Formats: sequence, C-alpha cells, structure tokens
Amino acid sequence: MQRNILEYLEATAQRFPEKTAFADESTEMSFREVCEASRTIGSYLAENGFAKEPVVIYMHRHPHMIAAFWGVVYSGCFYVPMDEEMPRFRAELIFQSLKPRAVICDEDTSSLVREIADFDGQILMYDTISQAPVNDTALAAIRRDSIDTDPVYIVFTSGSTGIPKGVVGCHRAVIDYVEQLTEVLHVTEDSVFANQTPLYFDACLKELFGSLKCGATTYLVPKELFLFPIRLVEYLNTHKINTVCWVVSALTMISSTKTLDKIVPEYLHTIAFGSEVFPIRQFNLWKRALPHARFINLYGPTEATGMSCYYEVDREFAEDEVIPIGRPFPNTGILLLNERNQQPDPGEPGEICIRGTPLSLGYYNNEEKTREAFVQNPLNPHYQDLIYRTGDLAKYDKDGNLVFLSRKDYQIKHMGHRIELGEIEAQVSRNEKVQSACCVYDSEKGKIILFYVGTCEVKDLVVALRKQLPRYMVPNQVYTLEAMPLTANGKIDRVRLKQMAEERRKEGRGRAHTGIR
Repeated sequence: MQRNILEYLEATAQRFPEKTAFADESTEMSFREVCEASRTIGSYLAENGFAKEPVVIYMHRHPHMIAAFWGVVYSGCFYVPMDEEMPRFRAELIFQSLKPRAVICDEDTSSLVREIADFDGQILMYDTISQAPVNDTALAAIRRDSIDTDPVYIVFTSGSTGIPKGVVGCHRAVIDYVEQLTEVLHVTEDSVFANQTPLYFDACLKELFGSLKCGATTYLVPKELFLFPIRLVEYLNTHKINTVCWVVSALTMISSTKTLDKIVPEYLHTIAFGSEVFPIRQFNLWKRALPHARFINLYGPTEATGMSCYYEVDREFAEDEVIPIGRPFPNTGILLLNERNQQPDPGEPGEICIRGTPLSLGYYNNEEKTREAFVQNPLNPHYQDLIYRTGDLAKYDKDGNLVFLSRKDYQIKHMGHRIELGEIEAQVSRNEKVQSACCVYDSEKGKIILFYVGTCEVKDLVVALRKQLPRYMVPNQVYTLEAMPLTANGKIDRVRLKQMAEERRKEGRGRAHTGIR
C-alpha cells in the first residue's frame, strides 16, 4: 500500500512514459514530462529552504499547473491551488490565512499576486523553476522522512460567514480515496477524462489522481464550451472522452437544451455526477440517449476528501423519486444522527456524519472551526473517534440506500410547518417546461422565493404548484431567469439568488405573488 501519492506518478511514468497525462487546447504533457517537471520544481523548493509549509499555485488552468501540484509535494510542502478567476477579495482572505512564503505563477498571474495586500513572500515563475536541476539526494531524503499523515494540499471552501476555510488533505486520506474511487468507476489506462471544474476545487481530484494511478488521460475542457452544449459534445467526441465526473448543472445544461436529440457523446460509457440532486426528468434524457452507459451518483464533502458514498443507477426512476446517494465507500463510516445525537428510526431523517480514514486534517489555522465540525462520535464515549458533521440531511430507503434530503440550512420553519426547500424544487423540476429550479427563504419576511429557468409562464407554474403542493409550501414569490447563477464549481449560487430576490423586491419587477402570505 502506498504512503505517498507520488508513488502513483512514478509508477505510471515508468509504465506509460510517453502517454499523454494532461492536456488542454494548446499543451499536452506526457507522464514522463509531468514527472520530470515535478521533480525539478520539488528540488528548487527544497534547495531554497521551503519545507512542510503551504505553497500557493496561482496559475491558469493548464497542464503546467498540475505539474506544479506534484512539484510542491515532492518538496515536502503542500500545495494550495488558486487561479486568475478567483475574486481578489477572496484571494486576499486566503493569503491572510496562509501567510505563504512562496507563490508559483505564470506570466499572466504574477501581476495579480503583486496586487495582493500584505504579501511579502517570493513569486516563483513556473517557466524558471521547472528548468532547474534535479537534486535526487534532497528528494530522496524528503521522501524517506515523509509519513502518510503529512498534508498534500489545502483546498479552500466557502464558510457560512463568507470567510474561506482551508481544508487540509493528507496522503493517507487521498490514497484511500484514489483506491476506492478508481475501483468503483472502473478506471484503467484506457480511461479518458474530461475535467469540468476549476483546479482549485477538490472535485478535480477524481480526474487528476485517477490519471496518476491508472495511466488515464485527462483533458481540461475549455470553460467557454459549457455555454455552447453542441460544441461541448463535439469536443467530447473529438477527444474520445469516455468518462466524466461532472456536477449536475453541467449535465442538465446539455439535456435541457435538447442537445442530445442532435448529437450524442458517442464514446461516453461512465457518467459520474454529484453536487446536487439530479432532476429525474433530465436524468432520464441522458439514460435514453446512452442506454448502455453506467451512471453513478457520488456524494461527499471536501472535509472527507471529496467522496463518501456512491450509488450506481440500476433501475428506472419515476419523476417523483430521488436517486439515492447509496452506500459508503469501503473503509468509510457513515452515521445518521438526529437532533438528540441519536440514530433516527428507520425512514426518519438524520444528519450525515462521516468517520474514518477519509477525514481531512481539519481547517488550516482555524482550530475553532475545526473543533466545531470534527467532533467526538456521540455513540462512542470510550476512545477518540472523530466524526465530521456534514450539515446534510438524509434517510435510508427500504433497500438500505442513503437518500439525500437537503442541507440543514435549507430546512425551514414556515407558517408553523417544517419544510424541505428541496421538496419544492423537485416538484417544480417535474414540469417539462422547467430546466432548473431553486428556492431560497427570506427568514426576515417569512417568504419562500422560487427562481427557475424555462419556458413555462410564471402564472401557469404557480397554478400548477397550487394543485401539487400543500398551501404552506407554495412559494410566495416566483421569478423566472434566463440562466441560473452558478458558483465557480458549478453549484447553484444560493447566496446570489438571495441578493437577486432583494434587488427585485426593491425594484418591484418580475415578481409573481401566489396569494400565500
């Protein structure tokens, strides 16, 4: 069993030295080239006194950025991925948390780093440090002293207060993740991935580490193609993409525009999806277009190294059903806890709590938040047994599969009733003229606010919802949008929707009152 993720790279570079590892529209890097560039970067950092500390990689989404990741790990440090699209305010908050002594940049991003307030560390240019000589002796000493609980990376997530939290992932957890995920997805040297997410999100680990372990190839899909679904599918076919691990919104963007009626991803045989509930109507469009493909629902938070549960879709689903998130990966423990910190009765909801090797090392430089989220298992008072409280609600179905219900934050008390906003969204999404839907709650005014994308008239949708939902669940305000706002990793941006609701309320436009106060 490996104890350092670089063992994957080294073994694969020996097996497939000239095979393409990572590529974008302009650059391809073979496994040999990635390994050589990484060892060079690691040597440079080690010889210049960097060790066991965060090194920021602030670059364009590019194969060189991935090589820099492994270079930082070779040095015994841990990488912190960022890119030029990240808002400057967020970047400055991350720098304040890390206080990094070194940032690896390309020509375009170096000027952005110089604008970061209070940063007085070194700016290291990729093109320079990737040409330095390799110091085999230094790299061997670093590897000899490494252990599997050393950090690999810090990935920053959005905190509930708006302050980013840096999740620290270690070798042991990442190796466990890679072993389980590649087995479930049947990743081999013949797998060809299409990366959809920014490289500063943990969702990209599926492709990056899957390629390292198995000798698969990963293409970095140009971001602009996700605005043009036909061109996107053409890209998949041109590069013979056979495996995708995408957020639901990326898949529904294709199916909801009837693209699959015109062109089908002809090489695609494995579709893993996650981040949000897949509307069954949209899922069935994909299933009909690719009847022989494997569809796998993945669930897991960054704090548990990205993946915790999976469900391979093995039956037909009616439009009023939800695809389960299934069962834990091997070597991952899942508990459901109710509000009394007890296991709920069968069929009753509880908060998903995760235990075991996949847990991260907590939040960097934030002991208070770490202690809030990573707590002693209340079912085990006998020895230290940490669990991560996800804030997600789920229940078990009759087959023993976990079914995601909602975030605890999305469970509201309205008109004296406890309501899951996800239930309203699911009902709206069953309308054939609706592409996507999201509800937010104005707790100050006690209003359920619905946003949706589609061709259905607002008044017609409201009439339908009055027939389909209890009176207290019918949204108080309904807005139609041309496109749903998304976060950088492709999830619906609920914070932005709340801002939009307030803006529209003030302007008094585009609003439909349902008559429910």
